Amino acid sequence: MPIPTFPVYLFDVDGTLLDSAADICGAIQTALADTEHNAVKTDFLKKYIGRHLNDLFLDLFPGATPAFLDDLVAKYRQAYPLRNHNSTSVYPGVVETLEKLDGRKSTATTKGTPTTKLVLARFGLLRYFDHVQGTDGFPAKPHPDVIFAALRGLNAKPEECLFVGDAVPDILAARAAGVKICSVLYGYGEPDELRRHEPDFTIEELTDLLTG
Repeated sequence: MPIPTFPVYLFDVDGTLLDSAADICGAIQTALADTEHNAVKTDFLKKYIGRHLNDLFLDLFPGATPAFLDDLVAKYRQAYPLRNHNSTSVYPGVVETLEKLDGRKSTATTKGTPTTKLVLARFGLLRYFDHVQGTDGFPAKPHPDVIFAALRGLNAKPEECLFVGDAVPDILAARAAGVKICSVLYGYGEPDELRRHEPDFTIEELTDLLTG
């Protein structure tokens, strides 16, 4: 079914625009290097991309103190930029889609806004966005806060918007915000799990947005 056009598009970043798992998971593994979970595999960690790091760390260390969690997050935030996104790439069709897709555009990502701007600039994508929104001091997806912040940044209404993401938290956040959700099936979410949550649309590649 062709996807209708929307006045506003919000995009998740990791797993939707960028294949960044190697750098994200590598930085997490660096943060965990001095713990009992120093051998955790990338395939396991990929399932947590797009969620707050504390979701992962609490699953690995049930009952961990806030200070312990803060230390792990700090180690991750130190390790991630040092990787310089050397193992990250833009998914096929992303540039073509962003160039041709009419409508105003923003991100709605778990990354902080400053980091998001740096990463988009690094890969030549920043120029396609009217606004850049990350998760800045408010709850991460599946909470809808980042979507509401992006909509405020664009002065847009939920009913004008399609949110494009690759994971279940994207679907849940979109529903809570009252926006339509399109799940991409090439990212880090399990396609069957995504379909079970019944997104409004699913696409195999980002260029499918251009067929409306």
